[in-house]
Amino acid sequence: MSETRKRSRKRFGGHAHKKPKGSRELEVGAQGVLITCNMNERKCTSEAFSLLNEYADALYGPEQPADTQDSLSEEEEDDEDAEAALKKEVSQIQMSMKTHQQRFTAVDSGANNVVFIRTHGVDPEQLVHHILSDLHQTKKRKSRVILRMLPVSGTCRAFPEDMEKFLSVFLERWFRAPQRATYQICFKARNSSHNKREEVIKAVAGLVGKLNPLNKVDLTNPELSIIIEIIKTVCCVSVLKDYTLFRKYNLQEVAKEPTNQSTGPQEAANQSTGPREAANQSTGPREATNQSTGPQEAANQSTGPQEAANQTQEHGDGEKADGSAESHDVSAGNGTKEAELE
Repeated sequence: MSETRKRSRKRFGGHAHKKPKGSRELEVGAQGVLITCNMNERKCTSEAFSLLNEYADALYGPEQPADTQDSLSEEEEDDEDAEAALKKEVSQIQMSMKTHQQRFTAVDSGANNVVFIRTHGVDPEQLVHHILSDLHQTKKRKSRVILRMLPVSGTCRAFPEDMEKFLSVFLERWFRAPQRATYQICFKARNSSHNKREEVIKAVAGLVGKLNPLNKVDLTNPELSIIIEIIKTVCCVSVLKDYTLFRKYNLQEVAKEPTNQSTGPQEAANQSTGPREAANQSTGPREATNQSTGPQEAANQSTGPQEAANQTQEHGDGEKADGSAESHDVSAGNGTKEAELE
């Protein structure tokens, strides 16, 4: 019995961790959508296909069968030799056997909790931005497992010389003069240790500066966000709009954004003022000491700008902070430093 069990384990469970024969992997030249999930890649893939097909049908219309797209006329077949005609006939049969997933194909990403859906005839940036824009307006949760959904407009080998050569051409669409914009660079590496974050960001910023010196870095409210995702030896690149507004393209956060913004900062302000007022009302002798000691009064005044700085940080984590909040943050920092010098 023990031998039969060992044989059954080897036969059915011994190679379960291996990839199925013929499975596709993420490779250079692919375009698509990079999706992160939480410990359930199969469910994530199913939700991704459902979500992408729903919005792709609305944007581009229902997908047409493949056999109607690649049909050949009889005159063209007569002009070719029999061997070439046979090859084309086989390719037509293979294309006609494909299902509606021809527009979207699941690809092995090479990293855990990451799914890559390769797109065909679809602009991934336009499609994903349309999905997040709709979720941001309707506040409907249409996924349970999907966390972030990042479009990938281009891929290259994840080596410094290859990335520099590719990005110098890829970024021209957004940053080459007369085009200009404020931007930030977001870098993430998975299963790769030959790329350092600081070096990659510095190199990309240098390329953007060469395209147009008027391009400026803005980490609070950038117009464009350069996304660089490295998985093993493949570098996925995209340039996204509304990255801060859509909470880093997180489907879960976009759905619950209004409740966090409407209650969080207001409650924090109420909580921060309530105890302070109670402390000022309850401690009479401390008021006297504060009036008598000038440096102590300056120290107490320095805590007010600190609260403004904290509130500005909250705006940075949520939606866009206005200009007044940013200028108030700068003045708060200067006021604190003067108090420390005194």
